[in-house]
Parts: sequence; structure tokens; C-alpha cells
Amino acid sequence: MKEFERKQLLERANREGATVGADIPDAIDVQGEEVELQSFVFEIKRRDTIPDGERERVEQAKRNLRRERLERLQKVEDNEVSYEEGEQLVESIIGIDRALNALEQLRPKDLEKEEQMQETADQKRWMNFLKQALGRDDASSKRRGGRP
Repeated sequence: MKEFERKQLLERANREGATVGADIPDAIDVQGEEVELQSFVFEIKRRDTIPDGERERVEQAKRNLRRERLERLQKVEDNEVSYEEGEQLVESIIGIDRALNALEQLRPKDLEKEEQMQETADQKRWMNFLKQALGRDDASSKRRGGRP
């Protein structure tokens, strides 16, 4: 493969918006094992949050996908493949990135609970601020001689 072709493929693989409109591959060979990637991602994504029992499985899948992505990218960087093989690798890299993006957007269940508690605390602080700012706080109105 020519140097400009290699650079072009690398740029495409690392482009910020490369995953927009990209499909997650049905199946992919990850670390020597065939993984039904699309069904795995959709199964996990359907839940919106990662159940406690699935967290380690999802984290392991993300680690394996990142490792596979790096290995495929390295083959293109080291010019170990033909241009046609490089194109196929880049397409698979973009599919892996798409799957990783989908998995990264999921939140663990306990994080969701924490987020709700934080939001409730924020609302309470905001209401207290408004009460004080508008002079409707009972403690501050007693100090000023206002109505209780």
C-alpha cells in the first residue's frame, strides 16, 4: 500500500465522527473468539442501564474490543496489509468504535440511583436559595422582625 493510502485509512479510522451512520458488525473475531457483537450490544443497550450482575461482562467486552481495535489499527499503521485489507480493517475498526460508543453510554444501576439522589439534593438547595433570596425563609424573616 502506498504511504498516502495508509495515511488516508488511518485518518478515516481515527476521525471524530466516523461512527455516525456506521453499523455495528453482526459478528466479529475478538482475541481469537467469534463474538455476536451486534446482538450483545443490543441486548445490553435495551436495558438502558447495566445490571449489577452484567457489569463485569460488559467491562470485559469493552476491554477486549479496545484491544482488538488497537491490534487492527496497528496492522494498518505498520503497513502489514494491502490497501483492500486495510479498508476492511478500517471498516471493522469503525464498527468496533460504534459498539464501544453504545456500551460507554450505559450507566451502572447504582450510578443511576446516585444521580437521582444528587438531583433531589440539587432541587432542595435551589429551593432553599430561592426562599432566602425572596425573603421567605422562616429563620431570616424572624431575624428581620417579619411574620413567622
